Amino acid sequence: MTLAALAAAAISAEPRAKDLFGAKKLPAAVPAQSFGFYSKGCFAGGVALPMDGPTWEVMRPSRNRRWGHPAMISLIEKLSRDAVADGWPGLLIGDISQPRGGPMMTGHASHQIGLDADIWLTPMPRRPLTFAERESMSATLMVDEKTHLVKDALWTPQHARLLERAASYPEVERILVNPGIKKKLCDTVTGDRSWLRKIRPFWGHDYHFHMRIGCQPGSPDCKRQEATPADDGCGKPLAWWFTEEPWRPNKNPDAPKARDLLTMANLPTECQAVLAASDAPSLAAVTYQGGGAAAAVAVAEPQPTEPAETISSGNAALPAAASAFAPTPKIGIPLPRPRPGN
Repeated sequence: MTLAALAAAAISAEPRAKDLFGAKKLPAAVPAQSFGFYSKGCFAGGVALPMDGPTWEVMRPSRNRRWGHPAMISLIEKLSRDAVADGWPGLLIGDISQPRGGPMMTGHASHQIGLDADIWLTPMPRRPLTFAERESMSATLMVDEKTHLVKDALWTPQHARLLERAASYPEVERILVNPGIKKKLCDTVTGDRSWLRKIRPFWGHDYHFHMRIGCQPGSPDCKRQEATPADDGCGKPLAWWFTEEPWRPNKNPDAPKARDLLTMANLPTECQAVLAASDAPSLAAVTYQGGGAAAAVAVAEPQPTEPAETISSGNAALPAAASAFAPTPKIGIPLPRPRPGN
């Protein structure tokens, strides 16, 4: 049997995780917690970034991917305010995560544990965008697809300042950009260049940047990513992106994507509990309020004579009646277009 046939047999035998998570419209009403890795996991206690803010607008709203760990949603709001103070007109927000994370029906391999967010490199327009415009408006392609270099006519100092601001936050561990954008920064940034180590080149990311924060307090089952090297990343690793090798066609373009193969058995055991947990009471109840505070869910007090109901999740148990949005402790980035041919 071919690989494709084996994959099809596996998919037919057990529901795909992306179908199960993609069907959820609201987060699990349990404490905020991330399980697993950025590309193989889920999260509970998510909050939604409001569709509109004074310094941001959510794009592609029909995807329902404006959900994240409260720490991520709070950071996006902070970045939007700081960026405006730096001279950026406001943020256009792309995909963050699904309500409970997990594999997505289309696009991303990561964005599964509420700690990734895509932010367009197109500044927010002066007038509010309509729903139709948010669904159809194209982002600005910042990189020449043939040379893999930034289009100088489009690049501004404000773009560099926006990336520097995002990289300045301690909780941000890496920012994925197109190799051409990384090169532009390497060639032009003067003074303090230490923040460049967080700017990592990757395929795609030519119209947005991908901001990723680290595992948050209260998520012991969140798997951390290897730390970025200590240097600015402007040497040999970057030079590799401007050779022929990264752009060769995929040798197996018809191979199934990971998201099409993942079942619940492939994800952390806690993700079963995340799927089974009760929905948050309403969208309004789990929409971020701004100003550093997450929405709070009103829950009934348990009877003093009865223990709180729990949902079994392997080695852990998630309280079914707990507030999902207790204050987050204060602490001090669409999957890119795929590699050509993949």
